[in-house]
Amino acid sequence: MRDQREGFERRWRRRFEAWGQQHGSDASIAGWSQSGLEARLANFKRLWSGRIAAGGWLDAGCGAGTYMRSLAGCGVEVVGTDYSLPSLRKARLRLGGAARLFASDVRALPVADGSFEGVLCFGVMQALADPLPALRELCRVVKPGGEVWVDALNRYSAPHLVQGTWRRLRGRPMHMRYDSPWELAALLGRAGAVDVEIHWLPLVPGRWRAARQWMGRPAVRSVLGRVPPLAALASHAVVLRAYRPLVTA
Repeated sequence: MRDQREGFERRWRRRFEAWGQQHGSDASIAGWSQSGLEARLANFKRLWSGRIAAGGWLDAGCGAGTYMRSLAGCGVEVVGTDYSLPSLRKARLRLGGAARLFASDVRALPVADGSFEGVLCFGVMQALADPLPALRELCRVVKPGGEVWVDALNRYSAPHLVQGTWRRLRGRPMHMRYDSPWELAALLGRAGAVDVEIHWLPLVPGRWRAARQWMGRPAVRSVLGRVPPLAALASHAVVLRAYRPLVTA
């Protein structure tokens, strides 16, 4: 079992390094479609809207720097890390020479405890056999009261349920990991976070432009927020936002 898990993670690391080397667009480097990355970035900006973040943030698994550029555009001081050197090189070209970037695995971040006001980790969980070590690191590097943002592929979305059943019936191993949002929220709690929020990300194919606009309406999001089973079926991914507890006397 351990060999299978390590083999799964090695394959994903090779994929990310190859994509960083071969591709030019942020979406292709991350392994998303262009419309998929645009929807994820728009969802992040919606969740971030109106916030004022002080201090430094870490983007763990920054890829080509998509979210780093978004945060920097909001006046946030952000540092990026990734284990793919080709992707980091692309990030530096996009961000300029002043960008603060370093290479590391999200499960072993070479920074001191409580170094950042907040941390993002997007597009990483599906490439890990076990998310808990990464979640513990993310919580460790955030100051008390700081924020931890994680996204993950939703195990219960209708297409993922069909695809997972198809692979099991044919005895094929998993090619990426899909998470139960509620189980991942519980793991964040085990890692040291509190007040975990689940934010759903409904996605439809990019060619269905009208459907994409309809799914993004506040009324639709409000309904999904009130009916978690429906939200789970409709949402390709989720964003979890949590906090490191304040130190009490």
